[in-house]
Amino acid sequence: MVHIIGGGLAGSEAAWQAASAGVPVTIHEMRPVVPTAVHKTDKLAELVCSNSFRGDKLDNAVGLLKEEMRRLGSLVLRVADEVRVPAGAALAVDRELFSEGITRAIQSHPLIRVERGEVPRLPPSSEMSPLIVATGPLTSSALSADIAAFVGRQHLAFFDAISPIVLAETIDMDKVFRQSRWDRSLRRPVQEGTGVAPQDLSPQPLIEAEGPSENGGDYLNCPFTKEEYDAFHAAIVSAEKAAVHDFDSTKFFEGCLPIEVMAHRGVDTLRFGPMKAAGLRDPRTGRRPHAVVQLRQDNLAGDHFSLVGFQTQLKWGEQARVLKMIPGLERAEFVRFGMIHRNTYINGPTVLTDTWQTRTRPDLFFAGQVSGVEGYVESAASGLIAGRNAARLAQGLRPEAPPRTTAIGALGYYVSHADSRHYDPSNITFGIIPPLADPPKSRQERQLATSARALSDLAGWIEKMTPGVLSGASKGPEETPGVIF
Repeated sequence: MVHIIGGGLAGSEAAWQAASAGVPVTIHEMRPVVPTAVHKTDKLAELVCSNSFRGDKLDNAVGLLKEEMRRLGSLVLRVADEVRVPAGAALAVDRELFSEGITRAIQSHPLIRVERGEVPRLPPSSEMSPLIVATGPLTSSALSADIAAFVGRQHLAFFDAISPIVLAETIDMDKVFRQSRWDRSLRRPVQEGTGVAPQDLSPQPLIEAEGPSENGGDYLNCPFTKEEYDAFHAAIVSAEKAAVHDFDSTKFFEGCLPIEVMAHRGVDTLRFGPMKAAGLRDPRTGRRPHAVVQLRQDNLAGDHFSLVGFQTQLKWGEQARVLKMIPGLERAEFVRFGMIHRNTYINGPTVLTDTWQTRTRPDLFFAGQVSGVEGYVESAASGLIAGRNAARLAQGLRPEAPPRTTAIGALGYYVSHADSRHYDPSNITFGIIPPLADPPKSRQERQLATSARALSDLAGWIEKMTPGVLSGASKGPEETPGVIF
């Protein structure tokens, strides 16, 4: 039996993969017996930050990683595709339906059992083996201390921030306009009657719709004049922040900086960051705004919108004051304000191999953000490989890493081989995938060629693996076909 501590994205994906290989699994999830500072439900794979899984095209690395995961039978991607909401060239989901779908699939699988309660220490091999630790950024204090003792050094840590969500009916639609950046929108072909994309997709599986979509675009845009932007910037830098506890110094992940941190770096930092107006044109003026705040649909009903890139640690009262300075949000009601939370992770290169096993205890795996990756997709990807390899170990087979030329293989290689002296969590990038031998000159063509090579190499790797263990099956047993909505 495979044991998994943590029922987030990585833990759920790992459980699905191991069970799909025919190995019984027990997920140990501490919620709701032991709550966290940011989770609101007892559902598995609850999304507490953004509802976006980022880009979904093969000319970006995370789009490639998603396609590889689909071809490897990812439960996370299957459910995400089922409950996707309009998000331009990105994959975003209805967060409630997503966690409900993952929970339903996991709990209905006859080989998976979910036990609720905290595991306060790393169980020895005699108690749980193979074991996957996928406890995420909010690992309990007791288990964190035991993990720190196991790895021989203190955890590294940084803080992550969550964006606010606004009630759609309180947005002033006379002041905002609907448009996707550069009028880009993605639609994925599906198998008739299933809502699920086919597994044998070509290297360009996504249909990109040029020009305005039927409803004008996937994002609501709140346009700023220069005067409005300058006043907004001044309000952010002078607003009171929430206190950060437990740590003497606050270190944020560069890919998820709070707006106030960016604002303090310069008056134009936000305007060339999450508030950039490139690719947008206000239909009422015919011109590009000085800056914009984009609102992304947060659920299928379309009654909640999240502020894109607006992670913040401002006090809630200050958020209500400052965010209502955004054109169109003057009378907004916020379903959720932004907040920050601790995000802990191990120094992967000192602990892990590219199979996500620990160097000193091969039956122990780490996956998800605690392993030193950043992002929903990357966390689920690490769980996918850890779950398959734990199943192989349980079946007396040798764990295997995907080729480095794939995004999912390159991610494992980075986590296990990066410079441990200056290690930071990383999203997937083309920069960590080995370059092509004869690359095209065009950047986009290079990226597409890298993706084509990756998918070809992945297909070869899947074919050579033992049938029934790494078969890429994405469905559960016939009596539990998976996600039903």
